[in-house]
Amino acid sequence: MNQTKRQAIFDRLATATPEPTTELTYSSPFELLIAVVLSAQATDKGVNKATAQLFPIANTPESILNLGEAGLKEHIKTIGLFNSKAANIIQLCRQVLEKHNGEVPQTRDELEALPGVGRKTANVILNTAFGHPTIAVDTHIFRVANRTRIAPGKNVLEVERKLDKYVPKAHKKDAHHLLILHGRYTCTARKPKCPDCIIADLCEFKEKSI
Repeated sequence: MNQTKRQAIFDRLATATPEPTTELTYSSPFELLIAVVLSAQATDKGVNKATAQLFPIANTPESILNLGEAGLKEHIKTIGLFNSKAANIIQLCRQVLEKHNGEVPQTRDELEALPGVGRKTANVILNTAFGHPTIAVDTHIFRVANRTRIAPGKNVLEVERKLDKYVPKAHKKDAHHLLILHGRYTCTARKPKCPDCIIADLCEFKEKSI
């Protein structure tokens, strides 16, 4: 795929969704951090349902620590892997308080040092909470990047590096959410909705049905 085609793809996606953002519900960088940690192998809808009960009671490192691990589990037990997530979040809260004065850090290294936070989560926080032009490659983005041939790669890190190289600068900040939303609602895993796709004529997916 050439750069002219990539530019056209992102131009169309951005026109269709001029203000793309996460579907996780949050009102502070810390709430977003907790929501993203909870979202691993879980749906945004499921996470939002749990945090709607949790955040009115505990939405700071101090208040979550006051709940304790057992208390936190009660609020997130509907989410997959809630036991390990609760343990990580309690440790994360302690570290945010002890090392960052209760504030979510704004560098990748500091974020990735937090329990339960990997490269993908760090990229989401940097992009969505702090406006950095990072791209977190989840299953949707990995699929769209490979299927369309925007940035094909054998693993998430290779796809991330290619996206960082090839996404037009004007779209870099929003590319993460543009691609996730496209993958979630149009370029779906089992049966992509090619006839309804606004970039179908630009996409290089060999098996597209249009």
